[in-house]
Amino acid sequence: MDLELLWVLTLIACCCLMGTCNAQLGVGFYGQTCPSAEPVVRSVVRNAVISDPNMAAVLLRLHFHDCFVEGCDGSILIENEPSAERNAFGHQGVRGFEVIEEAKAQLEATCPGIVSCADIVALAARDAVAMANGPAYKVPTGRRDGRVSNVSLAADMPDVGDSIQQLKSKFSEKGLSDKDLVLLSAAHTIGTTACFFMKDRLYNFMPGGGSDPSINPDFLPELKLMCPQDGDVNVRIAIDHGSERTFDDQILWNIRSGWAVLESDAKLNDDPATRSVMESYMGLFNPIFGPDFEADFIKSMVKMGRIGVKTGSNGEIRRVCKSFN
Repeated sequence: MDLELLWVLTLIACCCLMGTCNAQLGVGFYGQTCPSAEPVVRSVVRNAVISDPNMAAVLLRLHFHDCFVEGCDGSILIENEPSAERNAFGHQGVRGFEVIEEAKAQLEATCPGIVSCADIVALAARDAVAMANGPAYKVPTGRRDGRVSNVSLAADMPDVGDSIQQLKSKFSEKGLSDKDLVLLSAAHTIGTTACFFMKDRLYNFMPGGGSDPSINPDFLPELKLMCPQDGDVNVRIAIDHGSERTFDDQILWNIRSGWAVLESDAKLNDDPATRSVMESYMGLFNPIFGPDFEADFIKSMVKMGRIGVKTGSNGEIRRVCKSFN
C-alpha cells in the first residue's frame, strides 16, 4: 500500500477513536444506547395532544422554527440567556417547550446524557403529525445540541407578510426547493393563528389599504367576523378552514380557491412554480397516478430535519433542554 495513503487512513482512524469524526444521522440511532428514546417521546407527545389537541400543530411548528435558525440543534429551547433566540419576533407564539422538557426529564432518568434535545424536537414533530391523523414516518436521529442561541440569528425567519420571492429565497438558503416550500407550508393543515397576524391582511393590505383582494369574497366576511378591526388580536382562528384538527391536503385546496387564512400561504398562488406544485396534488386520479401528498410531505420533513445538524463531536447533549451544560 502507498505509504502516503496508509498515513491518511491511519490519521482518519485515530481521529475517529478520539471522537473528532462527524457521525451521520441514522434511523434507530438510539437502538443500543437508549432503546426507550422513541417510545418515551411518543408517550409524552400522546399525552400532551390528548390534553391539548392543538399541541400537535404546536410541536410541528417548534421543529420548523428550530431548524430555520441555527439548524436543527435545539437552539430555540434555550431560555436562560439574556439574548436567547426564543425571544425573537419571528418566534412569537411558538410554544411546546414544556413537552420537550418532560420527554427530556424522563429520558435523563433512564438514559442520562444520551438523547439530545434536538432529536426530541424532531421526534416530537413526527409523533405530533401521527396524532393528527397524518402519516407515520421514520426520523433519522443522532443530532447534537448547539451551543449558540442568539435572538439576532432569528431575524430572517420566514414571515406571513413575505412576498413569494422572499419565501422562495429564504427556503432556498436552507437548501429547500419550491416543492419543499409548498409541502412545509401545508403543515398549516393543522393548528391556529392569532388575529394579530391577520390585521393588515384584512384592514390595511398594501398597496392601497383595505382587504387582500386574493381572499375569496365568500370567505372575507367570515374572517372579519372572527377578527374584527378593533377586536382582540390574541383571538385564535383555524389556519386550515374546515379541517384544522386533521392532517390532510385540504389546505392546498383552500389556498388554490382563495380560502387561505395566512397571507404567506395565499402567496403560493402568485408564483407559477409553487402553484404548479400545489396543482400536482389536485389531479382527479391522485395519488394513484400522480404524486402522493403524504409521501412527499414526509420527504420534505426529513429533508428539513437535516438542516445544519451537529453530529459526532460537534455540539453537546444537554442535561436540561432550556440550558447549556
